Amino acid sequence: MVFVESFYVLVGVCALLFLYTRTAIPTVEDRNFQSFQRTYLVVYLLGAAGDWMQGPHVYALYQSYGMTTHQIEQLFVAGFGSSMVFGTVVGSFADKIGRRTNCILYGILYSLACVTKHFANFWILMVGRLLGGVATSILFSAFDSWLVCEHNARGFDRDLLGSMFSLAVLGNSVVAISAGIVAQVFADRFGFVAPFDVSAVLLIVMCIIAVFTWTENYGDSSVNLGRSLINAMKAIRKGTKILCLGLIQSLFEGAMYTFVLEIPKWNYESSHLRSGCFLPQVAVMIGSSLFKILCKFSTPESFMRPVFFIAALSLSVPIFMPGQQAPIFLGFLTFEVCVGMFWPALSTLKGKYVPEETRATVYNCFRIPLNMIVISILLQNLGMSLIFKCCSGFLMVACLAQQWVYS
Repeated sequence: MVFVESFYVLVGVCALLFLYTRTAIPTVEDRNFQSFQRTYLVVYLLGAAGDWMQGPHVYALYQSYGMTTHQIEQLFVAGFGSSMVFGTVVGSFADKIGRRTNCILYGILYSLACVTKHFANFWILMVGRLLGGVATSILFSAFDSWLVCEHNARGFDRDLLGSMFSLAVLGNSVVAISAGIVAQVFADRFGFVAPFDVSAVLLIVMCIIAVFTWTENYGDSSVNLGRSLINAMKAIRKGTKILCLGLIQSLFEGAMYTFVLEIPKWNYESSHLRSGCFLPQVAVMIGSSLFKILCKFSTPESFMRPVFFIAALSLSVPIFMPGQQAPIFLGFLTFEVCVGMFWPALSTLKGKYVPEETRATVYNCFRIPLNMIVISILLQNLGMSLIFKCCSGFLMVACLAQQWVYS
C-alpha cells in the first residue's frame, strides 16, 4: 500500500506545483515561440515515446527467448559499449550533415533495432543492441543541439530556453508513464515483442513529422569528422566550464544509470495499477516544476550546487540506514526529484556554454566517460553497499564540479 499512498501524494504535489508555475510564472504570449515550442515538443516526445515503449520489456523479452543471465548482461553491456564507441562517431555527424538529419537517423536506427526483437537469436539481438546504442547517443545529443541552434537563430529570448527544457522534461515524464501503460497492455495481449512494434510505428511517425516541420541546422559543416572531434576536444580542454559540465553529466548520469540497472526494484502489488513503477516519473515531474520555479529567483549555476549535494545524501541513506525501508524509499524519491531538476539544468547550461560549431560533437564526447562508468560497474560483481557508495561519491564530485561552473 505504501506505493499507492505515495503515488497519490506525489501526484497531488506535482499538480499543485504545475498550477503554481502556470500562475506565478508569466506565460509567453509570442505566437511564433509557442508554434516553435509545439514543433519541437511533438517530434521530441514522439522520439522519447519510442524509447520508453521498449524499456520495460527488454529483459522480459530476452528471458522469454531463453537467454541466460550472462547473455542478457552481455547484450546490455554491448548497448552501452556501442553508444560509447559508434554512437560518439555517428552522433557527431550532426554538426556536419545536419541535426534534423541525425534525428531522423535516430528514428531509422531505433526502428531497425525493434525489428531485430522478433528473432530469438543471440547475434541478431546483439545487432539490435548495437543499433540501439547508437540511436541512444543521437537521442541525447542531436535533439538538444537542434533546439538550441534553432532557438538562437530565430532570435528568441535566451532565458526561454530553460523553460523549454523544463517543459520537455515534464512532457517526457508524462510520455514515460503513458508508454509504460500502453506497453503493458500490448505485451499482455500480444506478447513481449508487441511494444517494440508500437515503438517502431511511433519512430516512423516522428521521422515523417520531422521532415515536414523541422528546418535543418548545422554546426561547422566545412570540416570533416576528424577535425570536428579535434575541435570539440580543444573546446572541452580550453573551456573550464565546458569540461566541468562534461564531468557533471558523466558522473550524475553514471550514478543514475547504475541506480536504475543495479538497484533491485521494490515489490508492489499489480492490483494497484503498478503505481510503484510510476513513482519515479512523478518525482521527476516535481523536479522539473521546481527547476522552473527556482529559475525565477536564481540561476542554474547557483541552485544546482545544493541539488547535487542533496542527491548525494539521498543515495547514501542505504549506507547509513541499511534495512530501513521507509528512509531508503524516501531517499530514492528525493533522488528522482533531483533527476527532474538535473535534466533541464544541464541542457540549459550546455546551451549557454558549449560552442555552436561543435555542439553535437561535444555532447557526444561527454557520453564517453559516462558509458565507461556504466560498463565498468556492470562488468563487476559489486555488492549493493559498494554500489551506493560509488553513486554517492560520483554525485559529491559533481557537486564540486558545479562550484567551478558557478565561479
